[in-house]
Amino acid sequence: MDDVPASANERLASELGEQLLPLLRNNPAGLSEYELFAALYECGDERFDISKLRETFALFCGHFRLFNALYRLRDKLWAAQSGQLEISPLRIILRDYDPLLNGAHQLGEVDALRDYYLDSSHLEQTTAEELEQMLDKFWSRLNGSEKRRQALAVLGLTDPIDAMAIKQHYRRLAMEHHPDRGGDTARLQLINAAMAVLGE
Repeated sequence: MDDVPASANERLASELGEQLLPLLRNNPAGLSEYELFAALYECGDERFDISKLRETFALFCGHFRLFNALYRLRDKLWAAQSGQLEISPLRIILRDYDPLLNGAHQLGEVDALRDYYLDSSHLEQTTAEELEQMLDKFWSRLNGSEKRRQALAVLGLTDPIDAMAIKQHYRRLAMEHHPDRGGDTARLQLINAAMAVLGE
């Protein structure tokens, strides 16, 4: 990917953070990632030209650079006790510094997203092919969780629920709907199919 030395990446992230700070201060309700991209592009930063970010890998690079800068800015603001940056998938909000709020960025707490975005090797070493594989895995897991939700619904259950409780409920439903006990064959087949999905 980018063969930019770590110190250069830090400098670029710091410069980007300096661009972000006034944008966030001028928008107290916060901004979405897309709104930040558009605002940065309006400020003349070509890296955030939405029309060039339509390709998946280019979007990943822009997203990573933005969040790398946001997490660096959050740490800087917190250390200087000059603000708190709330970073979520839907909105980035700059708030006044409040030492009583227990932010995930405080010492001793693990913030896996922060750690990911502050490690520039994720940007530098990720190829377009690896990104496609990661996205395929993500969509596969998402589809799997939707299948699970639907299978649980067939059994009249919802998450969170453990495997033992599912199995016990399944056995009760299977006995209740078994044709030998006056149940419906089609309903039992549906219950069995749902359990097969949950057993995967």
